Amino acid sequence: MRRKDGKLQLTNAEKLLELIYILAGSAIVALAFNLFLLPNRVASGGVSGISTILDALFGWEPAYVQWAFNIPLFIAGVLLLGKQFGVKTLIGTIFLPFVVFLSNDMAPATHDPLLGALFGGIGVGLGLGLVFRGKASTGGTDLAAQIIHKYTGLTLGLCVALIDGLIVLTAAIVFDLERGLYALIGLYVTSKTIDLVQIGIRRSKNVLIISKKEEEICQAILNDIDRGVTRLPGVGGYTETERPVLMVVVDQTEFTKLKQTVKSIDPTAFVIVMDATDVLGEGFKQA
Repeated sequence: MRRKDGKLQLTNAEKLLELIYILAGSAIVALAFNLFLLPNRVASGGVSGISTILDALFGWEPAYVQWAFNIPLFIAGVLLLGKQFGVKTLIGTIFLPFVVFLSNDMAPATHDPLLGALFGGIGVGLGLGLVFRGKASTGGTDLAAQIIHKYTGLTLGLCVALIDGLIVLTAAIVFDLERGLYALIGLYVTSKTIDLVQIGIRRSKNVLIISKKEEEICQAILNDIDRGVTRLPGVGGYTETERPVLMVVVDQTEFTKLKQTVKSIDPTAFVIVMDATDVLGEGFKQA
């Protein structure tokens, strides 16, 4: 990135990388749909879930159904929500059904609906995670949820859940309850895979330490664990004694060493441990 007139602008290489993320992610979603979800009638939410139901009921080509929903929803999103979606979301909106159309003759990877839900969910989550990394979306029911959110005041998460829940419920009625449960499994796996792609496998720990020996602990962290420490001002609620709170973020593999180090210096130290899912900066992932 570079700054121009006080604003961050992407380089050509960064723009190309985002485009690759969008195209590759859309293609992965489409292949997961045709290889795992559609042949096993797993309608795990979204426009792809709607196209699965309509294919079973009327034999309508899923790619055409997805275009028929995605393009009007994109136009409605631009008119009602503004132009922030831009060209990148339009690319995902059009390209994903295109790959669905091109790959519709591929043989299913499995005829086991449980495997279809699991691996279809992983594939869709992986693809959407890449599209989100490209700062875009594939449109569809996400845009519908944003429109409902704007005009009803319901939270965005609730709007998404209502739409996907309605699709899954319809699948349970059209197919059977078991297929509806498989759809829920696929939906859950998709959400977890998106988180994995967005955040990564590595996890860090954010640790708060309150101790009478904060100086010794601070030096041990700096020298022995080689991590930075931040001193936060703290005042005891009962004693009203001022005592600094040490905050340190460590990789998960370093946490045991940190815990042992603190315990060896002050066994009575008060230690609070929290998950830090995305840490940017020196010694961690770079922005």
